[in-house]
Amino acid sequence: MTRTVLLALLSQATLSMAYAQSRDTDTITSRTHHLEGVTVVETLKHRTVASTAPQHVLDQDRMAACGVTDLADALHRIPGITLRDYGGAGGMKTVSVRGFGAQHTGVCYDGVMLSECQSGQIDVARYSLDNVDYVSLVIGDNDDIFIPAKNASAAAMLNISSLPVPRSGTRPRLTSQVRLGSFGYVCPFVRYEQPVGERLAFSVTGEYTYAENNYPFTLRNVTLVTRERRTNSRMNSGHGEVGVAWRPGRHDRLTAKLYYYDNDRQLPGQVRYYTSVSQERLRDRNFFGQLQYRTVWSHAFSMRADAKFNWAASEYRDGTYKGGVNDADYWQREAYAAVCLLYAPDRHWAVDYSADYSFNNLNSSLATDTKPFRHTVLQSLTAKYRTRRVTLLARVLGSLYYNDARLGASARNFSKLSPSVSVSVRPLAAHDLHLRASYKNIFRVPTFNESYFFHYGSTDLSPESTDQYNIGVTWNGAPWRQAEATMTLDGYLNHVRDKIVAVPYNMFVWTNINVGKVEMKGLDATLSFTQHFCRRHSVVLSGSYSYQQVENKTTRESPYYGYQIAYVPLHSGSASVGYRGPWVDVVVHGTGASLRYGNNEHYQGTDIPGYWEWGLAVSRQFSLGKSKLDLRIDLKNLFDRQYEIVRMYPMPGRSWQATLKYVL
Repeated sequence: MTRTVLLALLSQATLSMAYAQSRDTDTITSRTHHLEGVTVVETLKHRTVASTAPQHVLDQDRMAACGVTDLADALHRIPGITLRDYGGAGGMKTVSVRGFGAQHTGVCYDGVMLSECQSGQIDVARYSLDNVDYVSLVIGDNDDIFIPAKNASAAAMLNISSLPVPRSGTRPRLTSQVRLGSFGYVCPFVRYEQPVGERLAFSVTGEYTYAENNYPFTLRNVTLVTRERRTNSRMNSGHGEVGVAWRPGRHDRLTAKLYYYDNDRQLPGQVRYYTSVSQERLRDRNFFGQLQYRTVWSHAFSMRADAKFNWAASEYRDGTYKGGVNDADYWQREAYAAVCLLYAPDRHWAVDYSADYSFNNLNSSLATDTKPFRHTVLQSLTAKYRTRRVTLLARVLGSLYYNDARLGASARNFSKLSPSVSVSVRPLAAHDLHLRASYKNIFRVPTFNESYFFHYGSTDLSPESTDQYNIGVTWNGAPWRQAEATMTLDGYLNHVRDKIVAVPYNMFVWTNINVGKVEMKGLDATLSFTQHFCRRHSVVLSGSYSYQQVENKTTRESPYYGYQIAYVPLHSGSASVGYRGPWVDVVVHGTGASLRYGNNEHYQGTDIPGYWEWGLAVSRQFSLGKSKLDLRIDLKNLFDRQYEIVRMYPMPGRSWQATLKYVL
């Protein structure tokens, strides 16, 4: 462990010194991001307030002001999100929005959807916050209509935007960072950016994470209370990215990204009384390459084309079974292409037509493997009308899913038209106050796990069909001198028919059941307030709250009618207060959720108590000539609160992290 830390520190110092000796002595200018001939006038804050459907955005500055520590923590600050977290640096983390389930939440990385055809759940723990420019959640339809049809095919969309490739004409930049923390955690990170000539630029990013994850927890068995430690929790994870941006013409832009991720980890398993035996291991690997090309043909016509190839493999080993009878390997592939055509004849109207095609297949080492595959064709037609006071958006999505299997019976084919409409009205021209309402119908086909796999799937499963209704009010303004405030309040009513609920057995295996009908009623609220004092002194307050009543409405005769769906809290929220000054930034923050149940039947002893976790972040930035040095200390779970997010998977208690970041 000591050797790993020393190597990380030495590599950071060596890279920084070598670059400092070779770089140009001219001043590094601030980076700006623009498209040739296009002026960007809409800020991320205005996008949140003026959108026709709920949209929440956290950029780098906002995350720093709120004391966000990692991507999972960032998602805890967004209302409506239920994050399933198995604990520790190596624990899987999946996102559910407004009780829909993780499969209804699409995840976009730099504008292109991530794929997971096996379980349909994206593990967001794979993506490093150190390489993220901003994170946004769109519930319903995106006001940006110039998107592939696949990006409109989910009930909610989580968008992760990585740090952009530098604009041509800027100077090279090197960022090196190392983060150390409790329970054997060490994470070196490096990013290099280099323009090449006037039209080409690239960036290279690398990160490695090692953690023992052997954190202590309290085990209670009636009156017997013991202090235990998580075992079999070690992880070794690394990922690398290469980004390229090329402008072949004044109105053309081509971007490319290569991504590779490799995580070899132990799985600690559920906590059981009087035993901690676990010999499970999981290795996940993922590679994808994606291209995006944009061009402007005239003042009215624009075109966007996307292409992607994705490969993923998982290798599961269970040493408690002799002969490896419980071992399993899975391999999945996706080939994807999309074309979008945008027609904007004037400043009020815009129409987009998008068509996508993707091919997915999944193979495994199981004797029961049927080698399923799927062809998907999606088409969307979207119209948007916008004035200074009104924004109206309407879309229809056509979905075709062709299923087959090489060695057995296949799931059924599915097709459907899914309409949606949303509107935002600014009733008072002098105030940034907006009223919005939206409706979206969408459906989700069963994943390959749900349809095919032994003991867990059924080819007769029906797709989930959803209806989303939302009404809300947003406001942004200055309540008094040197103050800024933003508020959003949204109420919603959702219906799901033939809902498939995934209840975890362990971190890798899920049991899928069909609930039938589910009704969601809820409320999401956010508040952001900044008070500026004298020069470079300010106080930032931020908070979010969610009320989610997600109930089984299948049959009134059932004893479980009206029960809250597993793992969805009735109340959840976050809060932070921070001071930003010339010497130090300090943030106190907290996240929490009310009681939840580990199953849909609410059996005695399966309830998961509510919790509220507090943290503290202290940071300082130093200017070293033309370079910057950032120091940050994070204290997590300040009061050492014992809690669980997934039943029988305890979360870490009090812990710390220290980050040293050097930018040349």
